[in-house]
Amino acid sequence: MSATLPELPYAYDGLEPYISRQIMELHHKKHHQTYVNALNAAEAAYAKASSPKERIALQAALKFNGGGHINHSLFWKNLAPSNKEGKGHGGKIADGPLKEAIVAKWGSVDVFIKEFNTATAGIQGSGWGWVGLNPQDKRLEIVTTANQDPLLTHVPIIGVDIWEHAFYLQYLNVKVDYLAAIWNVIDFQEAEKRYLEGTGGSKL
Repeated sequence: MSATLPELPYAYDGLEPYISRQIMELHHKKHHQTYVNALNAAEAAYAKASSPKERIALQAALKFNGGGHINHSLFWKNLAPSNKEGKGHGGKIADGPLKEAIVAKWGSVDVFIKEFNTATAGIQGSGWGWVGLNPQDKRLEIVTTANQDPLLTHVPIIGVDIWEHAFYLQYLNVKVDYLAAIWNVIDFQEAEKRYLEGTGGSKL
């Protein structure tokens, strides 16, 4: 079954002023679509491959483009129009299980965000910052992955794209400004849903 580009659950300008319409259109229509196209091409080639050597040669393309598709599909759902701007519930974390878990681990939401941003800003080159649920002890952890590697060791709760195409047109090379801004459009309702699914033992 071919991968397809998912629809965004908000308008391209819905995350402004924190993420511009121009970035969202390019990121979704161009970058994510490219991962989808390349993944489908790699899967088609894999299906036709007649030797282990040919199949092994396709592993890098499957991992990179498959990871790009998985990561971005989650990323779009992890964002919502900003509550601060009166547009939606983005950036607003309500009292509940997710907030309790964050406070239990980091002491406060502000400390959690600071530690997440520090870890994610430290990624060398391109990658992703994650809040993941450790499947062993059911505790939240901050994790990073390189390039388009998906988060396989934890249940993904929140993922933040730190590739330059996610922010450069608006924030230039200042990753820390992008990371500070994005919390205004993080969909904590979606994150809590993933957290509850993860702690309940269901697989995402």
